[in-house]
Amino acid sequence: MSALAAAERLTFNEIKALLKTTDGNLSVHARKLEDAGYVTCTKGFDGRRPRTEYQLTALGRRELARYLTHMEALIRATRDTLGR
Repeated sequence: MSALAAAERLTFNEIKALLKTTDGNLSVHARKLEDAGYVTCTKGFDGRRPRTEYQLTALGRRELARYLTHMEALIRATRDTLGR
């Protein structure tokens, strides 16, 4: 989701290379994000080669922002605890 937030859209192969993951692993995670409404998946062709592109939805952007806010709060709380 972070990679998609930084780009308007990414292909399956671009995401796979960024995350250094397998086709199967990425497919499972992408499907879950799509089912949740966080990303859209567009399938087409680049010449004769299949091309799958992903893009964050408005809901996906909101949920990513909410997640990041939550993680920042956890980091602050942990730093506060360590500073005592």
